[in-house]
Amino acid sequence: MISAIFDYEFLQNAFASGLIIGLIAPALGLFIVVRRLALIADALSHVALAGIAGSLFLSQNVTALAALNPLYLGIGSSVAGSLLIDRLRELYKSYEELAIPIIMSGGIALGAIFISLAQGFSTDLVGYLFGSVSAVGREDLYTIMAVAVITILFIVLTYKELFSMSFDPEYSRAQGISSRALNIWFMIVTALVVAGSMRIVGILLVSSLMTIPVAAAMQIAKGFRQAMLYAAIFGELSVLGGLVAAFYMNLAPGGTIVVISILILLLVLAGKKAVAARSAARNGEVGTGEL
Repeated sequence: MISAIFDYEFLQNAFASGLIIGLIAPALGLFIVVRRLALIADALSHVALAGIAGSLFLSQNVTALAALNPLYLGIGSSVAGSLLIDRLRELYKSYEELAIPIIMSGGIALGAIFISLAQGFSTDLVGYLFGSVSAVGREDLYTIMAVAVITILFIVLTYKELFSMSFDPEYSRAQGISSRALNIWFMIVTALVVAGSMRIVGILLVSSLMTIPVAAAMQIAKGFRQAMLYAAIFGELSVLGGLVAAFYMNLAPGGTIVVISILILLLVLAGKKAVAARSAARNGEVGTGEL
């Protein structure tokens, strides 16, 4: 497989994109999980589906747009969806969770309409739904690299504010942090990561890469920064293992990536339970010796 990566550009694109996504998706996902917004990634992915399906429909019916990369409209619709979610959360302050199913339902509905107009599923659309190793082009890689730069800069430049807002919103407001502006940028960056990840992981599974490695990291991390590090490591292992399995078994990479991330979570849980049992047994032995 190593020689194949050097020989084929699409494999280079897929693995480079996967390495980038495996880093930024769990890193941003940690803030999403801590803020109890895990379902937002699902909502935005379904809005991105509407953009992708709409782009494929336009490419079929408008000659000037035949060469349009569906990723661009997917990113645009995802960002628009993130802004709408933020606006609805402001309108329904006592029932903020209503914003997510509203936007998710709208995304699914528009996606279904465009899919019907585009005369059903195409090979391209299936690749966006479940990911594809062969469909990642050089243009997609450059787009994902741009998303990664924006995401990393956002996390680095606003880390203290994001951390404060995630754990103690009242304190962050007392410190003069503009939570409104930060929330908007947070939603936009989340939308960019969701849309950028769908080429590898797939629209229907992208939220899993933003949450499952984080769930595993939170079981063993002793601090927030450590949790971010472990989440990124687990994300990279999931993506690399998933892409290798997809290559050899001719499977959709989204499915293999998520399955491996779940296996990592199960191993972490089993390992933590084994360590706890061993520690309890050791303490029992010490207690018996003292008696």
